[in-house]
Amino acid sequence: MSEARSPGVPPVMPTDTLSPAVEMDPVEYTLRKRLPRKLPKRRNDVYVNMKTDFKAQLARCQKLLDGGGHREICVHGLGLAINRAINIALQLQASSQGALQLAANTSTVELVDDLEPDDPDETGEPMTRTRNNSAIHIKVFYPDPQ
Repeated sequence: MSEARSPGVPPVMPTDTLSPAVEMDPVEYTLRKRLPRKLPKRRNDVYVNMKTDFKAQLARCQKLLDGGGHREICVHGLGLAINRAINIALQLQASSQGALQLAANTSTVELVDDLEPDDPDETGEPMTRTRNNSAIHIKVFYPDPQ
């Protein structure tokens, strides 16, 4: 007999990138996400995240453009923060009455997660898992006067 499912609901597929030969019980391991590798930090780089207040991040970008002596800044967003990075760049452009221009680049960043066994007395060994995440890099700049 076939199993009844709700229409439009796809079957659940495993999403981890461990080899199929490795049996992992998620109850026995703790997932620790490592910090992503960052680009070189310059004075005009702004790394957007979802924990800091939006208005504070927008004010920091505005301050760098207005009083920081920079003609351009680079706004970086990773994963869930991509929408926020785009929103910040668009808000900066709107508040400048079109004086600022935007140039966006997307990329894929490889992230590493550590899987640590909950019980160190067991035979489980720590493992690592890699996954990909989307990123955006938006250059917000004043165009050169012609």
